Amino acid sequence: KTFVPSGVCAKAIHFKIEDGIVEKVVFDRGCPGSLQGIAQLVEGMPVQKVIDSLQSIQCGSKNTSCPDQLSRALSAHI
Repeated sequence: KTFVPSGVCAKAIHFKIEDGIVEKVVFDRGCPGSLQGIAQLVEGMPVQKVIDSLQSIQCGSKNTSCPDQLSRALSAHI
């Protein structure tokens, strides 16, 4: 699935969910090292745990962040 985030540097978040588990996450653009790290950390985790862990994280003065946008993407597809 693909999610178009809002208010962040990443332009798209691609992800795969299988049996309630996050199987794959790829961010287009954004901070490469941080987003690759986040993707590797959440792969293999239950979707709800990822959502609970990442929701409401802010980036600087923004009301959202790439991790928060990932939580929104997953919430919209469970």
